Amino acid sequence: MTGSRLATQIATALRRERERQQLTQRALADLAGVGQATLANLEKGRRLPSIRLVERVFEALERQLSVAVEPLDAHLDDRLADLAARPLADRVDELNLDRLLDRLGDLPYLLTGSTAAILQGAPVPADGFEIAVRWRDSAAFTAWLDSAYAQRWSERWGEYGGLRMEPEEPGAHRWLTRFGEIRAAMCDELPEPIEVRHGDRTYQVVPLVAVELSDPRAADLLRRYRNRSAS
Repeated sequence: MTGSRLATQIATALRRERERQQLTQRALADLAGVGQATLANLEKGRRLPSIRLVERVFEALERQLSVAVEPLDAHLDDRLADLAARPLADRVDELNLDRLLDRLGDLPYLLTGSTAAILQGAPVPADGFEIAVRWRDSAAFTAWLDSAYAQRWSERWGEYGGLRMEPEEPGAHRWLTRFGEIRAAMCDELPEPIEVRHGDRTYQVVPLVAVELSDPRAADLLRRYRNRSAS
């Protein structure tokens, strides 16, 4: 069975819990008594695994999965509704964005993706920070990543580490730092920004309409929320 939604959910839950416990795939594979390739395939979510394999890996994390039945995508609708109902100031505070931005220093950047969408009031979830950085600032960005103890995401192994940090090197522009996950859109020139203000701070962000044009995931979530609100 390929392309299973359940397999994707299991993969996401496993990867997040492993990263939360700061374990590499190799370390978890050793704890669970399975091969690293087996664990990597499980985290890719391309095929629905056996129940015993799933139990074995989560037991190594001292966790277990629970099963529930719900209408299709109800969890996502509930999540979007919950985000929309909460005060925007609270959602911005939970991003802990200022801690990251204060440490970027003089590096030219622009907030984009879900990060920019949230700052403009969009009820979308965020599991990391998204910024745009110019190619000509790549050396300065790499130096900052080094100072933030960054590890780069490896598509091949499905984990952080083992790749050179420089954006010019092949690989996804995604790093895990001591401030959280950073995803960068490398560009020749930064897009035209708008300013949004929260509390006593002003943020330079990509306009929401541009986010929807460039970020399919954010666009799908916003479209889903608007359709549900209209009905």
